[in-house]
Amino acid sequence: MTVSKKLNRKKTMAGVVRESSMLDRVLTTTDLTALGVGSTIGVGVYVLPGALSKYVAGPAVVVSFFIAAVASVFAGLCYAELSSRVPRAGSAYSYAYIAVGELAAFIVGWNLLLEYTIGGASIARGMSVYIDSLTNKTMETAFRGLYEIDLPYLSEYFDFFAMFIVLVFSVALACGLKDSVRVNNLFTLLNCAIMVLVIVGGSFHIDFKNWSLPKAEIPKWAGEGGFWPYGLQGALQGAATCFYGYVGFDCIAASGEEVKNPQKSLPLAIVLSLFIVFLAYSGVSAVLTLMIPYYAQDASMPLSYAFEVIGWIPLKWIIGVGAVFGMCACMFGSMYPLPRILYAMSNDGLIFKSLGKVHPRFKTPFFGTIFTGIITGFFSALLNLQQLVDMMTIGTLLVYVMVAVCVLYTRYQEQSDMDYDILADEYIESTTLVTTKVKHTKKQILKQLFNFHKFVRANSLSSYVASLQTTCFTIVCLPLALYLSHWYELNSTHWIIIQVLVGVMILQLISIGMQPTSKTPVAFKVPLVPLTPALSIFINIYLMFFFDIYTWIKFIIWMIIGFAIYFGYGITHSKENNPEINIISSCNQSKSSLNTD
Repeated sequence: MTVSKKLNRKKTMAGVVRESSMLDRVLTTTDLTALGVGSTIGVGVYVLPGALSKYVAGPAVVVSFFIAAVASVFAGLCYAELSSRVPRAGSAYSYAYIAVGELAAFIVGWNLLLEYTIGGASIARGMSVYIDSLTNKTMETAFRGLYEIDLPYLSEYFDFFAMFIVLVFSVALACGLKDSVRVNNLFTLLNCAIMVLVIVGGSFHIDFKNWSLPKAEIPKWAGEGGFWPYGLQGALQGAATCFYGYVGFDCIAASGEEVKNPQKSLPLAIVLSLFIVFLAYSGVSAVLTLMIPYYAQDASMPLSYAFEVIGWIPLKWIIGVGAVFGMCACMFGSMYPLPRILYAMSNDGLIFKSLGKVHPRFKTPFFGTIFTGIITGFFSALLNLQQLVDMMTIGTLLVYVMVAVCVLYTRYQEQSDMDYDILADEYIESTTLVTTKVKHTKKQILKQLFNFHKFVRANSLSSYVASLQTTCFTIVCLPLALYLSHWYELNSTHWIIIQVLVGVMILQLISIGMQPTSKTPVAFKVPLVPLTPALSIFINIYLMFFFDIYTWIKFIIWMIIGFAIYFGYGITHSKENNPEINIISSCNQSKSSLNTD
């Protein structure tokens, strides 16, 4: 097998669903929704509104959260469809393996590892700083007394408490999922109650004049005043940062192998959790900027500070305690998917197999959970996380782009000779091929661009054209997003180029939409395909261009490390090197796996 074929080798849908799982199916729709809400509402809602409204967007931070929510909703819908098709551990990684190929799957999985590792470290660090602020920075003083660090991009001291938080959650997850899920549900319920208290309590002290302050009444450094003190560009830049506040719902899709009814529970939980999170963020940011002027916000503890200003001191402490509970739920949601991604990748042979070994008693990837917990703990204790949080977000945006691409690939994918009926939850083997084999000549491809062949069933040619147009659309999004991210610097020539690019993209979407779709039934389908996945692709690429060059450099270094692991180990140890063995093994294991589940 040539290197190019190895990079593009795919898993089949039937092969994936037939793989056995040693993980217990204990999660319900309620558990998944609480997991998604808990992993998302945490550091973001207690910290982001203050810092962003004060320095980046002003009262338009509400718009920033809305833009980030739209991007997350599009990504969430794409996740929901793919999770209905492939309810396996590994989330977007598994989707990319089926729809695009092995190299794309590794890139997605590697970026998911980045997201959950740095995300968990940032939450632990944020929780430590928040608790320390409530106790007059007692821990910081003690830790500085032990040892101070004077290096760029590192913490000024080793935060033992942040590392302790990570290790406690790691042990809880490694030793028993069911009990830890119950604790997470409690944390999430308390967190939502605090959000309601903030919105209702703060609504009694709102003043709409704070959204229309004249420039003469604000400090010189605080922009132009009004609702858009930093302009539309400030709101858009804030949206890229606000996106961090929505990162976490994808942990729902990563838990497919531990859900009782994955085809129905996964998409429902994703949509519900995103809706609840959007209500919380928009409500809190609106109330906060209406209570006190945007320039007077506290960047570290905005909610507690706002209620201290209006004289509600008891509520300040209630919110402080609630923030700790909220970050506990967010910490659980951030760390929970990490060993599951390791399990999926190691089971496929792309990374070391020992990381995914399931414990016979706890039914969890015990070693992988503890190992990643130790790494995350050191990150939380040692690193200056500002740049790393940006790096985590840019990696997550890339994953969301790949998920949307996978939706388009699978929606227009040709039928194979073995289909898996997800709704009936049983295997259907056909005796004859249902595909129509068509030669991929240039003439046939050009004729199929707008389906002049009049195909009504997806085949190899229509699938190829849809995949090609999807890839070309994603590539065209790059220069368009780059131009639009600097719209305030463009001249007339640039706008002409933009119009041409938009025209090309519209033609590509029309071409994709005219191709016949796959007839495989699924519990949930993304509406308005190909428009919805296309918007998800563009919005996520657009937000990626708001990060600085240093973030891109760190991201490239992370990818180089990943490629070294893949080409040095994964490409030769992949299970897809022996597809015949995989088919036999899967067939032997499928019946016992289904009976067990």
